[in-house]
Amino acid sequence: MTPLTESTLTILGLETSCDETAASVVRRAADGRVEVLSSIVGTQFEQHAPFGGVVPEIAARAHVEAIDAVAAEAMRAANIGFDALDGVAATAGPGLVGGVMVGLAFGKAVALARDLPLVAVNHLEGHAVSARLGASIDYPFLLLLVSGGHCQLLEVAGVGACTRLGTTIDDAAGEAFDKIAKSLGLPYPGGPALEKLAASGDPTKFDLPRALLGRKDCDFSFSGLKTAAARLAEKITDDPQRADLAAAVQFAIARQLSERTDRAMKLYAAAHPRQDLRFVVAGGVAANSAVRAALQRNCADNGFSFDAPPLAYCTDNAAMIALAGAERLALGISDDLDAVARPRWPLDEAAALSNPSNSFGRKGAKA
Repeated sequence: MTPLTESTLTILGLETSCDETAASVVRRAADGRVEVLSSIVGTQFEQHAPFGGVVPEIAARAHVEAIDAVAAEAMRAANIGFDALDGVAATAGPGLVGGVMVGLAFGKAVALARDLPLVAVNHLEGHAVSARLGASIDYPFLLLLVSGGHCQLLEVAGVGACTRLGTTIDDAAGEAFDKIAKSLGLPYPGGPALEKLAASGDPTKFDLPRALLGRKDCDFSFSGLKTAAARLAEKITDDPQRADLAAAVQFAIARQLSERTDRAMKLYAAAHPRQDLRFVVAGGVAANSAVRAALQRNCADNGFSFDAPPLAYCTDNAAMIALAGAERLALGISDDLDAVARPRWPLDEAAALSNPSNSFGRKGAKA
């Protein structure tokens, strides 16, 4: 495909990797300026709430039922017709593969019917560019991608050019938030509920374990924290104690994210002398105020600028998928209609193959 760097591109984005059915229309100007014409997110909270977490089969069926209406609403809100589109971008992984298949199949249908180029987008790349929905952020930058299914530090040199510095060896930070919240009897989704409860707690009342203290790399581990907090939650008898444990958990997660990010910043700065140092945090956990505050202190200490997506684009959304697709189309990159849905799809595939974060036989985090 011929590069379209001198063109304004209007892209329909589709996101169905977990429990949000999302569609968005994004316009990217030739100079890189971005305008979100619409962003519609259909949630499935009510369907999954009785189970305290996302049930893949329920999620996939809900996506099938919602995708037509959500995409139609995105086009209506953008006030354009399909003939105004320059391409379609759909999440092709990683994620719950049943849901991924729904959005990708819908994107293929639109691309085929309207003779438009298709971009099969890595969901993680969508998060990587999500901060660019709210500000002009030049490549390269250091990225902390932290959500319910992912937790990793990456050097982002450009479109599709990511080098992994560290990753979780077991659970993601967002998963720890959600599972511990469930142990405390908080409603789904647990992360925001735990943050609200933690506001009235004292984080010093509970001593929680710290992971991987003997290692000097940038990897994460949250399974020990999750287990310890769940056991403590079983013994709690009153609301003040619940608030204290929530505050201790939030502090412990923010501390680990901050410590590993500090290491990555020092490595990144040493490898990129005489460059502007940019740091971006993205993903659902980027909306947590305690985590943001800790990372902002890291940036001040290490001479990095701090950027995060607008709160509306921290959690899963289709605007980030549309932008990732637009950036690829601008470079002449598109995909055939036989693009497959992938449950696992690391941004740095070389690192994932040469230094897998999980031993043989274990699937680990979605990345």
